[in-house]
Amino acid sequence: MNDISPHSILVVDDVTTNVDILLEILWDEYDVSVATDGPSALEYVAEDPPDLILLDIMMPGMDGYEVCRQLKANVSTRKIPVIFVTAMGEVKDETKGFELGAVDYITKPVSPPIVKARARTHLALYDQNRVLEEKVRARTAELNDTRLEIIRRLGRAAEFKDNETGLHVVRMSYYSKLIAQTAGFSDEHAELLLNAAPMHDIGKIGIPDKILCKPGKLDDDEWDVMKQHTSIGAEILGDQPSELLQLAKEIALSHHEKWNGKGYPEGLAGEAILIESRIVAIADVFDALTNERPYKKAWSVEDAVALIERESGEHFDPMLVNAFLKCLPEIMDVKVTYAEDSSAIQ
Repeated sequence: MNDISPHSILVVDDVTTNVDILLEILWDEYDVSVATDGPSALEYVAEDPPDLILLDIMMPGMDGYEVCRQLKANVSTRKIPVIFVTAMGEVKDETKGFELGAVDYITKPVSPPIVKARARTHLALYDQNRVLEEKVRARTAELNDTRLEIIRRLGRAAEFKDNETGLHVVRMSYYSKLIAQTAGFSDEHAELLLNAAPMHDIGKIGIPDKILCKPGKLDDDEWDVMKQHTSIGAEILGDQPSELLQLAKEIALSHHEKWNGKGYPEGLAGEAILIESRIVAIADVFDALTNERPYKKAWSVEDAVALIERESGEHFDPMLVNAFLKCLPEIMDVKVTYAEDSSAIQ
């Protein structure tokens, strides 16, 4: 017994005799539905998309051409194959149908073997295209997941030089996403920032351990070397076509710029600083303050928040400080989940 559901076909025609003929031809092989005018056909397709549409052209009100045009203009229905079934057999009529996106043209009166052959052919092609698209989607998702994991691991590699677990990049990346969403970023944009933020300190790979892990304040010369991690990070990431890597590069370069123009490496001020970098600046400082480092003890959350509020309009963008404060409860949830003694390393 064959458990595979039959293909579904929608017949669209305002003449009952034509509908009956097509039903007689197709009913034994396919799940056939009927619409008798353009608007009801579009409504049916929106609710239950068929695998193939056999579409009459000469219908009152909305003709078949307009139905096809609307189907192909809709991203959710544009890939459904449409075969025009019509008495309009002039070359110009066929040309117009193909230009609108139809895959085939059957003239009336129809021949049952031709209807069956065309339906079988285009349904097979439709199935092949869907299988191929699914394989492409799966492969693209796999490649994207691999790329993101490499980025996360490289970000953690930089943190391993001065952080035992590398959880700093996990926490500050989620902080950044939360601040971005609160500030009005779309979910897609916030997710892009989440995945770019781990690379913000990748340039630390190029800083000598004696400076990076020094248990005390850096002198002026050492500080000059430390500041080079921004440009080193940008150089490591390079010029890539990937939107993600482009953003990661810009963040690596400018996340130590300050709203008042007194940051580094370029002394940018205000909105001249990339907004994603302004977000990362808050997330990075908050996490750095509230966790122990070789050169300092961890601050309390209250003290860290107070400093960020004091630095609003100086170090930090005031609008983004407000966003940070609004999402502080969610930030604290992340902080607990990915605490330094947590086993939830990603």
